[in-house]
Amino acid sequence: MKFDNNKSGNGGVITLNNEVKEVGRLTYTIFPEDNKLIISFVLVHPEFEGRGMGKFLVEEALKFSRENNWKVYPHCSYARAVMTRMTDVDDIFLKN
Repeated sequence: MKFDNNKSGNGGVITLNNEVKEVGRLTYTIFPEDNKLIISFVLVHPEFEGRGMGKFLVEEALKFSRENNWKVYPHCSYARAVMTRMTDVDDIFLKN
């Protein structure tokens, strides 16, 4: 499995790919003036659902955010649910 982060301007897409095809994607928007990254959407293609691939995408977005000292607001309900269950995100989780 391999992540690709395709950032363009203040937005981007993190894709997760296996050896053959795309497994899923996460879209985000960055607000640099607020030091904030918003997770807009997480998608895992149906044949890969139920294996934790969405969580891997959220974790990759959190890693990217930490590298840039950004807080994270999960607009996507799935990302919010994943982050709510995590115990190591209090330093970057924007709940409102």
